[in-house]
Amino acid sequence: MTAVGETSSPVRRRRIAGASRLAPGLLLCAGCAVGPQYSRPSVPVPPAYREAGAWKAAKPSDEVGRGKWWAVFQDPGLDALEDQITLSNQTLRAAEAQFLQARALIRFDRAGYFPTATLAPSAARSRLSANRPLSSSPSPVTNNDFVLPFDLSYEADVWGRVRRSVAARRADAQASAADVEGVRLSLAAELAVDYFELRGLDAEEELLHSTARGYERALELTRSRYQGGIASQVDVAQAEAQLEATRAQAIDLGVQRSQLEHAIATLTGQPASGFSLPPSPALGAPPSTPVGVPSELLERRPDIAAAERRMAAASERIGVAKAAYFPTVTLTASRGFESTALGVLLSGPSALWSVAGGALQTIFDAGRRRATSEQAREAYNQAVASYRQTVLTGFQEVEDNLAALRILEEEAKTQDAAVTAAQRSLELSTNRYKGGVVSYLEVITAQSTALADERLAVGILRRRMTASILLVKALGGGWDASPLVPAPPPVAQMRPAS
Repeated sequence: MTAVGETSSPVRRRRIAGASRLAPGLLLCAGCAVGPQYSRPSVPVPPAYREAGAWKAAKPSDEVGRGKWWAVFQDPGLDALEDQITLSNQTLRAAEAQFLQARALIRFDRAGYFPTATLAPSAARSRLSANRPLSSSPSPVTNNDFVLPFDLSYEADVWGRVRRSVAARRADAQASAADVEGVRLSLAAELAVDYFELRGLDAEEELLHSTARGYERALELTRSRYQGGIASQVDVAQAEAQLEATRAQAIDLGVQRSQLEHAIATLTGQPASGFSLPPSPALGAPPSTPVGVPSELLERRPDIAAAERRMAAASERIGVAKAAYFPTVTLTASRGFESTALGVLLSGPSALWSVAGGALQTIFDAGRRRATSEQAREAYNQAVASYRQTVLTGFQEVEDNLAALRILEEEAKTQDAAVTAAQRSLELSTNRYKGGVVSYLEVITAQSTALADERLAVGILRRRMTASILLVKALGGGWDASPLVPAPPPVAQMRPAS
């Protein structure tokens, strides 16, 4: 029915020969890729941490393990809670879903490597009027038209637009994968901080209860002395006030402890209403952590790896924007069958085909391509600045927590001496009161000082544990970027998978 099916074989051979001459040229140009070649920008890296000079070297057993870095604290309760984050935390699940979205977008852009095939069968039946203009038939004419076309279209990646897009998507997915590890690290650190804060409150509550029991004995002594006519009723009232105030302080800790329990429940993906942790006043000293050298931080922190991958993606998108300045080369091919009768649709005379190629060049767009290129270039500059700022922040966090651990360790030694002196002062004041040398006010003053010093010592230990956790977090938690984020190959070496 169509003249295409009647094309002579010499004409067909000439068309095929022309297409075969065009194909090598397109394949040769396919090695081209406009735009900059990405290389990681330099960042200022100090040779060593300043605060690490006074930091004690870690023992081999203190090495921060990859993955379960919290095991260095040797607390089975913490280990059990940390394992539940991977299973039940909804924030982590959301980050993982975002990574899967980024990975799916790689497949979406990678489809540009291959042609698009469409099949659009159609059937039509029409009747032509006998009274139509220039009609040679005295009666109406009825026609059938059955078409079974198969179309193929392909945009040749001459200037590397598709390759650059795929490389950018791959870098985005790698950044998203690093984001997942960053979320996992942040959640694990937050849980560890909350856990040891809670254990510190347990230790402080146990201290208050123990102190209250000592105050009860002191109150009994004062009442006995009052009944014997040695002490006054004022001494009894002061002892009662001291006891009740200490009991009230112990009760007040329950508010903060409940809030920490609820926070831990949310982090582990459990309803706060049905979660509880039994009291455990044991709170050991923080372990020493190997800090390494500052250059290792670039491979150990997920946020730095993510910032570097986003910088690589922004560099690739400059090439995508540059490719818009060059013509778009498109190849199309059609093959199919067309007939007026369904019975002979798939026969040889019903076959049709066509091959075509074309190029589209934008010659005027009022500066749209230039604006897109400038936006891509500035987006890259923004990514570079963000990367360098992330690196500087990482160094700062390590130095902050090294300084905190060093200073708090010195403070803990001094505070332990203060606790010993306060206990000795309380013992002497109590003996002087029993001997009738001083009033009970001196005992109360010594009791308040001793309790305040002991609570401060517990608080310092709690802060040391927090600083130790934050140091591990600042160091990346033992995470390693090299297997997750390999160095990207040059763009010219990226080829479609066969």
